[in-house]
Amino acid sequence: MNKAYDLLGKEPGIRALVDRFYDLMDTRADAVIIRAMHPDDLSDSKDKLFWFLVGRFGGPPMYEERVGHPRLRARHMPFAVDSAAAAAWMACMNQALDEQVADDAVRQAISGFFGQIAEFMKNR
Repeated sequence: MNKAYDLLGKEPGIRALVDRFYDLMDTRADAVIIRAMHPDDLSDSKDKLFWFLVGRFGGPPMYEERVGHPRLRARHMPFAVDSAAAAAWMACMNQALDEQVADDAVRQAISGFFGQIAEFMKNR
């Protein structure tokens, strides 16, 4: 058991991480900038991030089966993702990781991956 998918608790663990991330985006004052980029109902956003992470971390390719290739940067291009937005996204994700992932090494590795993604998404 060494895939991130397994280390995060497979689908239930990844779902808990995604749900906590979006709960934090709804409640943290510093997340207003990224919350405004999402629809009022976060159900679809939660599902898409969950599907993406399941496949990215070694589980079944749920996102690709339902939506196609992730094309993350292209899909986020309509949104003004600058350093402040990336930092807000990371603040929510790092808090969710701190609360949901007990193993320090796993948490740091996953945070590093998310940090790369946040930087890659910047388009302003």
